[in-house]
Amino acid sequence: MNREDFPILDSQVNGRPLVYLDNAATTQKPLSVIEKITECYLHHNANVHRGVHFLSQDATELHEGARRRVQRFINAGSSDEIIFTRGTTESINLVAYSFGEAFLKAGDEIIVSVMEHHSNFVPWQLLCERKGARLRVVDIHDDGTLDMDSLRSLLSEHTRLVCITQTSNVLGTVNPLEGIIREVHQAGVPVLVDGAQSVPHLRVDVQALDCDFLVFSGHKIYGPTGIGVLYGKRKWLDLMPPYQAGGEMIEKVTLEKTTFNVLPYKFEAGTPDFIGTVALAEALDYVDRVGIDRIAAHEKELLDYATSQLNAISGLKIYGESAHKASVISFLVDGCHPYDMGLLLDQLGIAVRTGHHCADPLMQRFGITGTVRASFALYNTREEVDTLVRGIDRVAGMLR
Repeated sequence: MNREDFPILDSQVNGRPLVYLDNAATTQKPLSVIEKITECYLHHNANVHRGVHFLSQDATELHEGARRRVQRFINAGSSDEIIFTRGTTESINLVAYSFGEAFLKAGDEIIVSVMEHHSNFVPWQLLCERKGARLRVVDIHDDGTLDMDSLRSLLSEHTRLVCITQTSNVLGTVNPLEGIIREVHQAGVPVLVDGAQSVPHLRVDVQALDCDFLVFSGHKIYGPTGIGVLYGKRKWLDLMPPYQAGGEMIEKVTLEKTTFNVLPYKFEAGTPDFIGTVALAEALDYVDRVGIDRIAAHEKELLDYATSQLNAISGLKIYGESAHKASVISFLVDGCHPYDMGLLLDQLGIAVRTGHHCADPLMQRFGITGTVRASFALYNTREEVDTLVRGIDRVAGMLR
């Protein structure tokens, strides 16, 4: 599907055709995104906002048009609810600082799940340490699905925020967010959704989900690195203090006092990555041209095929067996250290990820130190799955 749009896929690695299966870490970029970056530097490069000259006005319109493009892609109610950041991690840290300053005090509690990426775990740990609050952790079942009874038992009058991934970067589990958010809202608690692994693979509608915050990164959805998005409901963003101070987020500065800009600029200190935002908009256009539902169906077919093939390998165990999964398979093979498996697969031209995947608490939950992870994107094929399976079988024989 559209492999010709991704020039890097024609590469050779160790004398073999590249089989790129590390898409949960970062996706490859279509030529249209690469060309958009070049076009912006060649024809539209000027600092945005406040400039009266043509190039500045031109760049500003492209930048703000990208904000409206993101709004449409996730169906936010207003472009003012779209904050540009450097990525998912910065988006979460922004909320942890600003929401925490406004709403958290000693004795309060924040709930996360044990399947969270470190980026949706550590900022809340630090916030709780800073404020004298408590971090509560929702458990999962052995198949990688969320333990809803555990979540319900942790919700209390002390809960101030629930932070949960929509799709696990290790297990592939797609959490039933509609029901989760509904239950949490009934307790009067807002919800932050980590969408880093869901927005590139599933249709995400923030108004239908009714989440209070959603975060994701451009580089995981065929866009450039260093650009990300924080969606927040206006009612929260209006009440939260600025995260950083400097240009763009200022309304007026006097010797005695500073007043802050309106949304969304209140949270965008300094010169924004206006090239990155336009390239992100092009990536979202590309996804729409292919069709997110078509992408989801293709990746599910690959996931199902790969799962059946891998399960036939003796001694291989898959972690994450939810009936509702996105295109991620994490596994271990008896007698094979994941690092050795990944290194030898690379010699065969196969790129996978090894280690704890920035999810140490989840590894501890399963009593392991890491896994091998293969993750799929729109350009992967059944033939690449076959190459992976043959590679694992060959490497396992060597290591055993």
